[in-house]
Amino acid sequence: MPKSVAFQLLVFAAIASTLPAALSAQSNKTVTGQAAFHDFTQEHPGTRWKITVADLPAPNPEEAVDNGASMVARPANAWPQAPKGFKVELYAEGFREPRLIRTAPNGDLFLADSAAGEVKVLRGVQSDGKAKTVSVYASGLDHPFGINFYPNGPHPKWVYIANTTSLVRFPYKDGDLKATAAPQTIVPVLPGYAQLRGGGHWTRDVVFSKDGQRMFISVGSASNVDNPDAHPREFHRADVLEYTPEGKFIKVYAYGIRNCVGEAINPTTGQLWCSTNERDNLGNNLVPDYITHIEEDGFYGWPWFYMGGHQDPRLPGTHPELKSRVIVPDVLLQPHFASLEMTFYEASQFPAEYKGDAFAAEHGSWNRNHRAGYEVIRVPMKNGHATGEYEDFLTGFVRPDGKVWGRPVGVAVANDGSLFVTDDGTNSVWHVIYTGK
Repeated sequence: MPKSVAFQLLVFAAIASTLPAALSAQSNKTVTGQAAFHDFTQEHPGTRWKITVADLPAPNPEEAVDNGASMVARPANAWPQAPKGFKVELYAEGFREPRLIRTAPNGDLFLADSAAGEVKVLRGVQSDGKAKTVSVYASGLDHPFGINFYPNGPHPKWVYIANTTSLVRFPYKDGDLKATAAPQTIVPVLPGYAQLRGGGHWTRDVVFSKDGQRMFISVGSASNVDNPDAHPREFHRADVLEYTPEGKFIKVYAYGIRNCVGEAINPTTGQLWCSTNERDNLGNNLVPDYITHIEEDGFYGWPWFYMGGHQDPRLPGTHPELKSRVIVPDVLLQPHFASLEMTFYEASQFPAEYKGDAFAAEHGSWNRNHRAGYEVIRVPMKNGHATGEYEDFLTGFVRPDGKVWGRPVGVAVANDGSLFVTDDGTNSVWHVIYTGK
């Protein structure tokens, strides 16, 4: 072999050895095992990952770090990256803290601008890709987050809004851009909130069962791992609470869910699903955040156990009778991903293989040495059931030096099948459109 050719091969091999292992997974392969624990440099649209309980390391609290996002302005050449065939446009900006976003049956987008205490309505798309109108639907709210419409169907009569400490509803008719009456308080008291670094446990989401008979409100914990036996402030927290649509409390629907930030009803199975933030300070690769179906009366471990019968070392020997009852989530995500709103895709604009899958916003880690998250992921489903994998869908919100310019929070499917993503790093809303080009 000529020396020049041999030299070129050696150079190629050296370069290839430095590439992230995940890059080889972008063509229908899934990264598994220890390689599935990754950071933002390995997140690329189309890359699939699968973490299992067998992959979990032992707790290592000494690894715990405070590595919060170092926020910077979006660089001039920075833009969210989507899979081939998708286009990303900047739809709206100038919000104070855009969080959860939901699509009204008529196609309007209702957005919780939480720090502003407002819910806004975004309507239409101009030729430049921007929203035609942005209206304030309601103001004077207490950190609004969850938004939903009732009754189910094309012509709801109410807009429900989950404040931090209460649930209210406004009379609604199709096309309303502003509330036409004062809010009715449906649930006057929800458990009080603690704004935790990296936790966001003031958020409350609200969804209705497929038959419209049940109302589910998610309430995150007041702490990282406080034992509810000794801390009354955890009463009815780290739970999904069930009410009637008129606001009558029924029961704790499911418990041990540290922070179910985003709720969604699976359109295929009718089951409630949660996008969940797990606990911190057990190491870089513990405990995985997760996306899962929620079983009625189910127990998901917090704070005594995690991912099945793994005992939290900070609460040794507590509640051994619960160990065998811990439900293992359907999809284990990167630890400290900060998984927020989720939604199911039932539209037809995206390629056919997307139908029935879920999307979720990953706000990004703080309790991890190497950043992960700051993206939107796709969760593949088969007949309404998760495969255990997830796929990077919208990435690019972190500069190569680790500085962060964007943090996805909310995801909503438009009536035309495109996807809207809120970003409280740039305080804007992105629009993801499939063009096939």
